[in-house]
Amino acid sequence: MRLLFLILGIALSHAALAHGEKAHAVPEVDYSKAEKKPFGIATDPRKAKRTIRVEMSDAMRFTPADIEVRRGETVRFVAANKGQVLHEMVLGTMDDLNKHADLMKRFPGMEHDELHTTHVAPGQRGEIGWRFTNTGTYYFGCLIPGHFEAGMIGKITVTP
Repeated sequence: MRLLFLILGIALSHAALAHGEKAHAVPEVDYSKAEKKPFGIATDPRKAKRTIRVEMSDAMRFTPADIEVRRGETVRFVAANKGQVLHEMVLGTMDDLNKHADLMKRFPGMEHDELHTTHVAPGQRGEIGWRFTNTGTYYFGCLIPGHFEAGMIGKITVTP
C-alpha cells in the first residue's frame, strides 16, 4: 500500500509540475542551435539591448498587449505573473498559436520547453530572449486551456 501511495505521489507531483511549474533556474542553452522561426530566432536574453516587461493577470490579459520592435532587434522579454494561476507567454504567428492552443486543449498536461515560450507560476517571472529577423505582425499568447480563448493574447509589430 505504501508503494502504491509513493508511486501515486510521484505521478501527481510530476503532473503538477507539467507545463513549466518546475524550479525557475535558467538552464544553459546552446543558442547556436536555436531553430529559426518565421518571426525570428531565440537568443541569450543577457545579450539583449532592450528589455520589455510584460505582466500577465488572471483577468486573462497581458500588459502591454501591443509591442513594437525593429527588425534585427534583440529583445529580452520578462514575463511577470501577477495572478494566482499559472500563465505562459508563447511567441508566434497567429497560425502557430492557434495550432498550439488546440493541441493544449487536447493534451492539457503536456510539457514543452521551446525557446519562444516561458511558463510562469503565480508571483514569479520568466524570460525569453528573441531576435526579430522579419518585419510583420506576430503575436504572443497564453495557451493554457481557456486562457487564449478568453483573450489572453498580445501583438508584436516588427518594423523595418
